[in-house]
Amino acid sequence: MRNLATVAFIAALAFSACGKNSTPPPPSTGTPNAKQETGPSHPRSGGDNAGGPSQAQAMYETVCAVCHGMDGTGNGPGASALNPKPRNYTDPAWQASITDDQIKETILKGGTGVGKSPSMPGQPQLSDHPEVLDDLVKMIRKFGQKPPAP
Repeated sequence: MRNLATVAFIAALAFSACGKNSTPPPPSTGTPNAKQETGPSHPRSGGDNAGGPSQAQAMYETVCAVCHGMDGTGNGPGASALNPKPRNYTDPAWQASITDDQIKETILKGGTGVGKSPSMPGQPQLSDHPEVLDDLVKMIRKFGQKPPAP
């Protein structure tokens, strides 16, 4: 019964973010049975789209931050209901242990596709938008950078 409540809680969080973008995502051609999330359907890269966020930034804010948090620490609003807890992107040991290609694979295939938590949905539609995938990796890497010493 607790698992059902956890799934319902996560679904409610995910669906609450859906209203932020009324444009449907592009069709998926990726991993079978992977859960598709929402995101802008017209890729924007670099954040220079009339001052608005890049597609990667918008996707992180609406899809990833629910669990990984806006600061990348793994303490988003949905994290408390998850076991195992979401990855902490600020962890230097983890940052040093993983390649950019492994991060991309995890984003595309989701947790189940790479032997991790099944709670993380895949984003196979991003295989058609490598620039967005690259920008997401850059964002994740920035979480691991230490701020300059004063």
